[in-house]
Amino acid sequence: MYRIRMVDASDEDIAETLTDLHRLTFFDAAAMPQFGLGAWWLAYHGHDAIAFAGVVPSTYVRNSGYFSRVGVMQRHRGRGLQLRLTRAIEAQGRRIGWYGIVSDTTDNVVSANNFIKAGYQLYEPVIPWAWSHTLYWRRLLR
Repeated sequence: MYRIRMVDASDEDIAETLTDLHRLTFFDAAAMPQFGLGAWWLAYHGHDAIAFAGVVPSTYVRNSGYFSRVGVMQRHRGRGLQLRLTRAIEAQGRRIGWYGIVSDTTDNVVSANNFIKAGYQLYEPVIPWAWSHTLYWRRLLR
């Protein structure tokens, strides 16, 4: 059984858990996010934190959130946790009145497929913010 809850990343223990999960799921493949910004969730299996996700206000798309990171421990993948974390982010976006959620993937077929399953669509932003071969994703919340 898994449970997901929004967490306070300004709490030292929570920030340490988020940092540990990031290192265990991304290794050195992605920069460490600033956990003090935005909203963050942890997924638990029993008492163990096994996945995380975060959203920050987008600096490129007006009135939208940027799905900044999601990571699931290897042995818990394939159980729908990324989708559940995505839905938690979308619910938060609706609560605060955002128009949509945007994100991007670069050379990550699994994440791209997860965005498709979650109803995100490819789009071309007015101002691209990543690499030339990055795929940009958007889901409207209204």
